[in-house]
Amino acid sequence: MAEKIENTESRRTYFLAAFLAPLIWGFMSIPVRWVRDWSADDILNYRILSGLLMLWGYILVFRRKALKQDLHHFRELEARGKRNAVGLTLFASICIFGNWYTYIYAINNISVQSAAFGYMICPLITTFAAFIILKEQLSVIKWIALALALVSVGLLASGSLIDGLWSLGIASLYAFYLISQRVLQGFDKLNVLAVQLAICSLFIIPILFIQGHPLPHGTTFWTSIILIAVVFTIIPLFLSMYALSKISSSTTGVLLYVNPIIAFLLAIFFFKEEVDPHKYMAYGILIVAIMLFNSTTLRSMIRR
Repeated sequence: MAEKIENTESRRTYFLAAFLAPLIWGFMSIPVRWVRDWSADDILNYRILSGLLMLWGYILVFRRKALKQDLHHFRELEARGKRNAVGLTLFASICIFGNWYTYIYAINNISVQSAAFGYMICPLITTFAAFIILKEQLSVIKWIALALALVSVGLLASGSLIDGLWSLGIASLYAFYLISQRVLQGFDKLNVLAVQLAICSLFIIPILFIQGHPLPHGTTFWTSIILIAVVFTIIPLFLSMYALSKISSSTTGVLLYVNPIIAFLLAIFFFKEEVDPHKYMAYGILIVAIMLFNSTTLRSMIRR
């Protein structure tokens, strides 16, 4: 009996971690808006460099064993396996670089709603991409859900083509990032992110020299950048990794919708963005699509 109670408490801890990660991500638009007077380039560049220094510092101090295991695993791979690992990591770095840039630009120059909508359709696009690329099979219900999601995107684009395209861009870049991460197996995800940030820094360091922008000044900018790099990047990723060690990926996937729901509510009630009637219809259809798409997982969670 005591063991059963202990297992239940342990599961609650992992479930809490799985819930906290998207909850934190949902509020990311706030610090991004704090630095809207700076260009999206500068925000992204210093987010990557700050995250790079802090994450590598954390790994070298607290996770050297995991780093050594990954290095040993890479050395043990055959030549083809090494090429695949390098290629996938490079591709993922490009995707996450593009996703972060489009997200930051959309928050500060388009609308918070467009970013929220992008992350709502992201899991559906990820599944469709997995069907095309990885040949994963889809049930009839999931095909219906994907068709409804397409209608929802069409409705959003009919009201504002720019909003629709930015939402689709944010979602697609992150979807392809997730696909590449799904294919790349056998490595610690935190170490993989650290390598990806290092690759991203190779893109941005030459850009910083070419642009010649002065180093940003002021506590607002650097406080926001450090918050984005640590609280809204490294911590939620660590919580997600911790949760996935015991919680199923399908359960974690459903909880990820907490992120765009919070972002959408912030857009309306905190940032006071106007919502056209067709957008309510688009979101309504998308919510139906999400419920259909995750119906099996939702029934399983309710039974538990």
